[in-house]
Formats: sequence, C-alpha cells, structure tokens
Amino acid sequence: MSGHSKFANIKHRKAKNDAVRGKIFTKIGRELVVAVKSGGPDPAMNTSLFDIISKAKANNMPNDTITRAIKKASGESSDVNYDYIAYEGYGPNGVAVIVECLTDNKNRTAANIRHGFAKYGGNMGTLGCVSFMFDKKGQIIVEKSDDIKEDDLMMLALDVGAEDFISEEEGYEIITLPEDYTAVHEALLAANIVMLSSEVTMIPQTTVSLSDEEAENLEKMIDHLEEDDDVQNVYHNWDS
Repeated sequence: MSGHSKFANIKHRKAKNDAVRGKIFTKIGRELVVAVKSGGPDPAMNTSLFDIISKAKANNMPNDTITRAIKKASGESSDVNYDYIAYEGYGPNGVAVIVECLTDNKNRTAANIRHGFAKYGGNMGTLGCVSFMFDKKGQIIVEKSDDIKEDDLMMLALDVGAEDFISEEEGYEIITLPEDYTAVHEALLAANIVMLSSEVTMIPQTTVSLSDEEAENLEKMIDHLEEDDDVQNVYHNWDS
C-alpha cells in the first residue's frame, strides 16, 4: 500500500473510532478482562496487559477508566469468561478477511459473523483458509515532523529490537516481531515519540485491488462486522 493510503486510512480509522468511542472502550475493556485473568493485574509482569493498556491510551481511554477496568477484572468471579476465536473468509473479489472475536457465546458470534460475510457478497471459510496470507507483527506508525530526525528514530528503533524501519512520504513504519513489540513501544514512549498508531496486528503479505463497487461492498462488510460487540479486530488484504 502507498504511504499516503496507509496514513490516510489510519487517520480515518481514528476519526471513526472517535465517533463510536463508547463501543471501542467496551471492546478494549473486554480485552483487559482476558489479559488480567490470564496473566494478572500488574502490567510490569504481564506484557499482554501492558500492550492492551497502550492500545487503550492510543484510543484516548482515560487512565481512571483503565484502572477501574483492571480492578473490576481482578475481582470478577471465575465464571465470567470470554473465549478468543478467529473467523476467516473472503470478501468481494477474493479479498482475504480475518475477524478476531472475544465472546461468551460462540454460537451467537459464529452466526453473526457468517451473516456479516454473506450480506455483502463474501463467504466465511474454514480456519486457516486465509491466515497463511498474513504475518503477525508489531506495527508502529509515526508521522513525519520537524521534531523527529529520521536517522535518530531508525537507530533507536533498530537498537531496541525493531525488525524493519520503512520511511514513507508522510512518515515512518516500524515493524517488530510480536515478542519485541513491547520493548520497542516502551523505548519510543521514553523518547517522547508521538505514535499515530501502535499495535500488534496482522499484516498481509500481498494485497488485492478492487473496483469502486467492490470496495464499497467490502467497506460495508467491514463496518458491519466491526459494529458487532464480540468483534475485536478485522484484518484484510485490500489495497485500499
């Protein structure tokens, strides 16, 4: 994808998230519950929790809200559980789509996701049918500014474990292995680097182009899936 497209898409996604902030907070709160239950309430000892807290802050979730969510998760009874499940399938023109969910009712979620694919001309496939087309990576996006020197940022990122540093027209993309993401993210925070986006994500190995009509259907499908309370992330290989 071009640099312009990537940066424009991130800004568009952030603007969309701002418009539905309550739903975003609910989704992140669910991730916090799972992280606390699996690794404890101390982010210094629980890297998964640390990463989700970073995600929460990137989405402007107030510190008090984060703290309350962690305390609530720490005190919840053991019968309140969410299962992680990923669904895979195809959108218009064979676009590969992965939908990550946290759910307390797999039957409900599966039916909703299947309907979301079918409604807009896609179809849900079997587990593994498209995930081999993606790589799980840490991805950090930094906009260009007069305060950031490219060489300094590159050396900082690479010195603490970044796998790749890509300079583009509007900014920089820093790629890490999932296990190195936290260290790189922390180093950038310590250096007061403002990140446009920072997350562990699924990056497509190749991308697919769409006609305007196909793109419109895919955007509707993605929006429909993301509106489901059980859906945490939707990944695709559309060259938007």
